[in-house]
Amino acid sequence: MVKIVVDMMGGDNGAKPTIAAVSKFIKDHDDVSIIAVGDEKVLEPLKDKVKIIPSTTVAPMECSVMQAMRDKESSVYKAVNACLSEDADAVLSAGSTGAFLSLCTLIIKKIDGVDRPALITQFPTKVKGKYCVLLDVGASSENSPSELAQFAKIGEAYYQAFYEKKDPNVYLICNGTEEGKGNTLSKETYALLKNEKNFKGYMEARDVLSGSADVVVFDGFTGNVFLKGSEGMAKMMGGLMKEAFTSSFRSKLGYLFARKGMKGMLETMNYKRVGGALLVGVNKVAVKAHGNADEESFYGSLNVAYTSAKKQTVKKIKENLKL
Repeated sequence: MVKIVVDMMGGDNGAKPTIAAVSKFIKDHDDVSIIAVGDEKVLEPLKDKVKIIPSTTVAPMECSVMQAMRDKESSVYKAVNACLSEDADAVLSAGSTGAFLSLCTLIIKKIDGVDRPALITQFPTKVKGKYCVLLDVGASSENSPSELAQFAKIGEAYYQAFYEKKDPNVYLICNGTEEGKGNTLSKETYALLKNEKNFKGYMEARDVLSGSADVVVFDGFTGNVFLKGSEGMAKMMGGLMKEAFTSSFRSKLGYLFARKGMKGMLETMNYKRVGGALLVGVNKVAVKAHGNADEESFYGSLNVAYTSAKKQTVKKIKENLKL
């Protein structure tokens, strides 16, 4: 049985999408136990389906570390704390990123030897069924070369656990592929990774979604910009294609012949299916859902937490860091 603690209240859209997603996830999985944290009255529809831990406040999105630690009645604080006290496998929140990441680091604590935890996410590529993983995508805004080198090992272990590939290839993001390219950070990181077995060198941003990479390492600022830019592009392309195929009778007729292929393409581009990002480097599975998560996106985040726990990603990351 996989036990997941869920902060039901922290997202921009309140508890409505989280209640719907949790209800559906429980129905679809008979080996999961959910502990829901939030306003008891609001969570009334779940009272016979999950264990409820009441909370009285919601941490604001701009919450500081000190504020997050002081407000012990907030749903995100109680959720992270319950992950330890209830001996849960995972914790999930769509609330304040800063509060959630700080609380996970301070309460659940970092894995021994980890310099700084990172947010890792799966991303679709143009190769059907192939995902690459990106880290860091926003846990921090600045990183050192040693932290990026460690991200490479963490990402490698995550890919091995999640996709069961023995030797995933690892790339470092850069503005060119030649060894001498990049800024000081990328050059110094390259030097640290150069002799690693699975390190394949630099990769440009335009090739990240080509399907050739398994793991791509970013500093947190660059990774977050890439992630949001890619999501925005996917959303725009989906909207443009919908508009194109509904603009006239002839285009609607053309869609009848192309809809199977279009449906598959739109599903590949739909970032909501992946859900949230996993905070790697802490002692439990911790998943940060999108702040504006709807039911589909939050369900995807639940699946990230569930699958990561089932595949023992935390244990395998610990093992890889000892090598």
